[in-house]
Amino acid sequence: MAAAVSQAGGLGGIAIGHLDLVQARAVIETVRKLTDRPFNVNLFCHQTPSPQPAVEAAWLESLRPHFVRYATFPPKFLEPAYPTPGQEVLQLLLEMKPAVVSLHFGLPEGFVAPLRAAGIYVVASATNLHEALLCQQAGVEAIVAQGMEAGGHRGCFDPAAEDEQLSTLVLVQLLKNRIDLPLIAAGGIMHAAGVRAALQAGASACQLGTAYIACPESSAEPAHIQSLLQHPPPTVMTRAISGRPARCLANLFTAIEGQPPDYPIAYSAGKALHAAARAAGEFGYGAHWAGQGAPLARSLPAAELTQELCR
Repeated sequence: MAAAVSQAGGLGGIAIGHLDLVQARAVIETVRKLTDRPFNVNLFCHQTPSPQPAVEAAWLESLRPHFVRYATFPPKFLEPAYPTPGQEVLQLLLEMKPAVVSLHFGLPEGFVAPLRAAGIYVVASATNLHEALLCQQAGVEAIVAQGMEAGGHRGCFDPAAEDEQLSTLVLVQLLKNRIDLPLIAAGGIMHAAGVRAALQAGASACQLGTAYIACPESSAEPAHIQSLLQHPPPTVMTRAISGRPARCLANLFTAIEGQPPDYPIAYSAGKALHAAARAAGEFGYGAHWAGQGAPLARSLPAAELTQELCR
């Protein structure tokens, strides 16, 4: 899908935060075989979580009835689902030299300058003015202004801090007055009309995710796509699935109450529960990420959707 978007004149994107180094290299090489045009490599830049044995034990106990429903038991202990990106990831990016690298959840120390020195265009996400100023000070070349409408994980630098919950268009206009960098609007944009509105508000480009979930090239689960296209439920912001605020289609998982451990420790439990339920034919515990524009989703080939947005 990333290659198809790039071939059609957009900037396709792939994520490597959930992959080990061998897998990340293979994915980047695969996209390069499919397109000679630029594409973006996205990296989640979370802090290494501190173990919280009591919180983790309580969370696993709250999930126990759900595991038992599918004839299994929760894990005895939890470990982070993904490592915090370190120097080995930076060295891989410097070696592979994708055209663009985008950073989410913050600015890993010592990443921005080497990437830029290697000729890589560096982008970082911000959900408020303070984060955007930090991005500008760090030397990134563009900022993704992620509004509250956006699907998937909030890009908040500190998930424990109070979230201003700014909408995409308000955030773009706010940053336009204070930030001297190109802004990429993200959140709630599904059709060309949304793109036009964001550009008129001061964005230089738009980032769309939910709009592409139902494309034939998408790797989203069939149940995710079906839920999105057939009377989608409301979207909700939840920490339950991964431990960080993230917007997804309401399902069995989002209804679970309690305090999950920090990201990505909680994600280990979420993935285990989804796997157990899926084996029994229940897909209601999946991470069905989607933004508030979910009811506007369509199933179009990625290239056709990209070209329509551009026209």
